[in-house]
Amino acid sequence: MEHGFDAIVLGAGAAGLMCAARAGQRGRRVLVLERASAPGKKILISGGGRCNFTNIGAGPANYLSANPHFAKSALARYTAQDFLELVESYGIAWHEKTLGQLFCDGSAKQIVALLLEECAKGGVEIRCGEEIVRVEQGDGFTVTTQTGSYRAPALVIATGGPSIPKMGATGFAYDLARQFGLKLVEPRPALVPLTLGGEEVLFRDISGVSAPVVVSANKASFAEAALFTHRGLSGPAILQASSYWRSGEPLFVDFLPQRGAGWLLDAKRANPRAGLRAQLRDAFPARLADILTDKLALEGELGNLPDKALRAAGERLKRWEFRPNGTEGFAKAEVTVGGISTAELSSKTMAAKRIPGLYAIGEAVDVTGWLGGYNFQWAWASGVAAGDAL
Repeated sequence: MEHGFDAIVLGAGAAGLMCAARAGQRGRRVLVLERASAPGKKILISGGGRCNFTNIGAGPANYLSANPHFAKSALARYTAQDFLELVESYGIAWHEKTLGQLFCDGSAKQIVALLLEECAKGGVEIRCGEEIVRVEQGDGFTVTTQTGSYRAPALVIATGGPSIPKMGATGFAYDLARQFGLKLVEPRPALVPLTLGGEEVLFRDISGVSAPVVVSANKASFAEAALFTHRGLSGPAILQASSYWRSGEPLFVDFLPQRGAGWLLDAKRANPRAGLRAQLRDAFPARLADILTDKLALEGELGNLPDKALRAAGERLKRWEFRPNGTEGFAKAEVTVGGISTAELSSKTMAAKRIPGLYAIGEAVDVTGWLGGYNFQWAWASGVAAGDAL
């Protein structure tokens, strides 16, 4: 039995390392236990290996939760600017892509190295390759792994959600939550490609084609690219909307975000001899134009087509309904919607209200960010909130 730790953090991902570093630098003796062979594995694959480490515009509106107000406190107290200052203090070069997304110029390894150095400054002990056998609560918490038992008065759940299982992700956080009697919001894949079936299988034939669109699901809309795949729909706009989409519901795509529904009527006046297919080929990649034309079933010159039919076609292109038959699941999901209920936690400290000394942070909690650095910002902010409270 090993004694002497003030806190044990389960998980050496973004939230766990940030929390451990913060607590360690406050003089706490912190142990981090990680199942994988090395820390920060999910960080390393993020942003195509360049780590989209935050979003400069991150705010509560960019997050999904059963309680949309829960994230406000942590996000206000540790902002994207705060993390950016930390990045710059390490001399890490960065750049902004579209929509406030910040990436390393070099490699995601720089962010992992930063976190490990911050932990080292706080004397944090990190043990990888630790399979947790059991967690017990008595006089504090005892965590038993295949190598031994560790005890501390505080325990932080930072093991993430089940998205990207090939990186070692599991639902372990939820098992612990159930053990301690914490409520869960049903977890489901988020930022995930959607699959198409039935008559919509036709769209799989144009796998690899993308177009700028506006995608809407459950009152949330995202203006970015959609990508057709051999299984259905992907691309940034689809991934964003997938977090809001629920099984059995429709998804709406505006294929003409820069044009009005009366566009085809204007085209008819300007060039009555043109056909619909030619008009759509001017607006879209040819293969997409052909499928949309076939689906609209309007043949002949625009001048010979009724205004009513052209307006209806324009309106359909502005609000094209898809009925996805599912998602590609946790295997392809970047994050998880749902998790440990925020009703169980303090928004200021991330501590469990009914279990003294227990904390939950990062993706394990029912707070899910948009695509584009928002989930990292939640990891940093929730990690700091818990680290400052330990």
